[in-house]
Amino acid sequence: MNMITGYIEPTEGQIIIEGYDISKKPRKAKSQIGYMPEGVPLYSDLTVKEFITYMAELKKVNKKERKEKVEKIIEQTGLKDVQNKLTRNISRGYKQRVSMAGALVGEPKILILDEPTVGLDPKQITEIRALIKELGKTHTIILSSHILSEVSQICNKVIIINKGQIVAIDTPQNLENKVSNNNSIFVTVEDTQNKIGKIKTKIKEIKNIKLIKENEDGTKEYVLEAEGNVDLRKIIFTEFAKENITIFEMKKADTTLEDAFMKLIEGGEK
Repeated sequence: MNMITGYIEPTEGQIIIEGYDISKKPRKAKSQIGYMPEGVPLYSDLTVKEFITYMAELKKVNKKERKEKVEKIIEQTGLKDVQNKLTRNISRGYKQRVSMAGALVGEPKILILDEPTVGLDPKQITEIRALIKELGKTHTIILSSHILSEVSQICNKVIIINKGQIVAIDTPQNLENKVSNNNSIFVTVEDTQNKIGKIKTKIKEIKNIKLIKENEDGTKEYVLEAEGNVDLRKIIFTEFAKENITIFEMKKADTTLEDAFMKLIEGGEK
């Protein structure tokens, strides 16, 4: 990411941004980029509006249009209520928004966001994620994050890097599906007559039934492992009813991006 933004000179290869080589035509290439670094470096003695205006000046936004474009960015990033406050006196969440506003000034085609939600509270994280999703409709966004649930929610393409090497490039869904090697259903049931043992003989697709937990209310939690890609839910619902087993909860065991990440990293190291 530092090489794409021009902070670090690449030792080999090329970085082409909108047709411009970052090494040969840095100004042209950088004019296509908005960068929000980790750590939110802001000038603490400037107000929110002054900082964004200063960023617009640095990026050579047309003087006649500057005021209008700064106001538009302030509106877009939800900073209107704090625009006249010093950046040192606003919350971490607002500081992230100010940093993003600085990246957006100049209407770059590409936004590079480095750990955009680190250090935020849950409400602020939700707000920043919603803003990134909205910006994704009109910009190409390159996002770096170690919060993989966030990546699943925001991104439509994921690149996993381990020790400097790319180990996977795909959609979050495809990465999850690739490493999913089981077809399991979690069920919470009331089985007063202990008939769950008969289910395995009745449903041939079930290869294993494992008791996970016995709850204080008398219910039991099981994991049912099935063959292949067969969807057991309808069969389970029907057969359990026949055996007078009451289902309190039933859900598929989904592979998360965290699972995919760990398996890909472990596979790469082996």
